[in-house]
Amino acid sequence: MDLIQLGKQAKEAAAFMSNCKTTAKNEVLYAVAETLEEQTDRIIAANAVDMERGKENHMPEGLLDRLHLTKDRIAGMSEGLRQVAVLDDPVGEVLSMKERPNGLRIGQKRVPIGVIGIIYESRPNVTADAFALCFKTGNAVILKGGSDALESNKAIVSVIQAVLSRHAFPEEAIQLITDTDRAVTAEFMKMNQYVNVLIPRGGAGLIRAVVDQAKIPVIETGTGNCHIYVDESADFTMAADIIFNAKTQRIGVCNTCESLVVHEKIAKDFLPVLVSRLEEKGVQIRGDELSLSCSGEIVPAREEDWGTEYLDYIISVKTVSGIEEAIAHINQYNTGHSEAIITKDYRNAQKFLDEVDAAAVYVNASTRFTDGFEFGFGAEIGISTQKLHARGPMGLTALTSTKYIIYGDGQIRP
Repeated sequence: MDLIQLGKQAKEAAAFMSNCKTTAKNEVLYAVAETLEEQTDRIIAANAVDMERGKENHMPEGLLDRLHLTKDRIAGMSEGLRQVAVLDDPVGEVLSMKERPNGLRIGQKRVPIGVIGIIYESRPNVTADAFALCFKTGNAVILKGGSDALESNKAIVSVIQAVLSRHAFPEEAIQLITDTDRAVTAEFMKMNQYVNVLIPRGGAGLIRAVVDQAKIPVIETGTGNCHIYVDESADFTMAADIIFNAKTQRIGVCNTCESLVVHEKIAKDFLPVLVSRLEEKGVQIRGDELSLSCSGEIVPAREEDWGTEYLDYIISVKTVSGIEEAIAHINQYNTGHSEAIITKDYRNAQKFLDEVDAAAVYVNASTRFTDGFEFGFGAEIGISTQKLHARGPMGLTALTSTKYIIYGDGQIRP
């Protein structure tokens, strides 16, 4: 595969896209959404090939869940495209305009980034989400999906490119690297002449490899060792419901709760309630010494459990003496993704919000809401766990840059 040619085509497409009207972009987004639904059977057939290969390769259940496409999930992809179409286009927005003493008027305006590269694993829905957000913001995108989702990604990109062609847009606004050779991926990560930013989505190994090897600026979308702290004043029913949802609704995603922190004063009463609830899904609970004394169903935790993203029906439990120890434990072992507290104590809730270092911090709600769709972004390009440029679910504005625009009437610098 000629990556240089892909890069050149992407730059040409980005130049075209940067001047496109919002109405024309929205028309394409609606058309892609409709066509994806029309082509559901074709996409599911392609996905079935990937699923069968994944099972033959003994892919973990959580990753198979990420890979699997159903009619409802494809409908969800289409709905994400429609939601992006409805959102305001940030490109061209003037953020400020101030007049200097010398009469110069200096403003700041949102512009596309240019060419965005995305390297991702297992989740073919990312293909549609990435296209929607990059396209709406006037960017071209080059995708490098995992080999496990190759047939699914090829089918989705083919549908999108056909719609682009029908609407007189360059098909190269979205391109897929289909070569599964790791050397090709490594070469892609060094294409800073053509790609403006690189976004990895996947496990810790993939993200670390991209950060270490890339010559292109990287936005890290981190793994999710997400915690829920059950405070002394927590409502047990609410806590059990939230933990059950956060742990079991989808085990293979980064906003799943992997770690619990429980106030020691309620452990003996609350943990048996939680054990009973999580038994419904066969969740194994790995706990510290106090947790073990609260239920015979809890197995001993090891030190590495406090920092593990399981992506499986496993969860760790650490008991603490209060809010201070809870926050310290979470900040030591979290991945900067999503953290939650269940409490009736307003001061503890505010302290948790103020002092926990994460992209999203919740009071009395499931961590599963950390998602571009749920945040009203229509879709997301990933959950950024870094602090530069973008943090948390990355929607449209995260895929723009800015430039200064200056109006003068003949000024020269003395």
